Amino acid sequence: MVTWEQFESEANDLAAMVKARFEGAETHILATLRKDGSPRVSGSEVGFLGPDLSFGSMLNAVKALDLRRDGRCAIHAHPSEGGDAKVSGVAFEVTDPEEKKIYRTGEEPPGDFHAFRLDLREVVLTAVEGGELVVRLWRPGLPVKTFRRT
Repeated sequence: MVTWEQFESEANDLAAMVKARFEGAETHILATLRKDGSPRVSGSEVGFLGPDLSFGSMLNAVKALDLRRDGRCAIHAHPSEGGDAKVSGVAFEVTDPEEKKIYRTGEEPPGDFHAFRLDLREVVLTAVEGGELVVRLWRPGLPVKTFRRT
């Protein structure tokens, strides 16, 4: 499993920029796959807990059911002037009740919920810099690739 911590160790500068984008807003867009393979987009919050990028869901929400069936997903950070950040990978559900306790912030409604951690497969940050469109791409085990377009 490729954790956020591994991403930070392989691409610290990019990880810091992407993390700032996710921490810059409360909600983001989670893309999951429906039973028929078509995309579903939903609002979601993310957190950086221990070594992981994680997120949750209300119990039995359709996005959680999508992820239980097929964990492939992408999360797009709320757009801002700081760049367009996206992560993709495979979500794995945290089911151990003791482990799930760290996902409670005190703001959730009482009762059970779904908690997921993301096995990172790709991170992309796109921004306009000095009149150029700059795309930074990271994949596990590879150096960051930077593409510039005018």
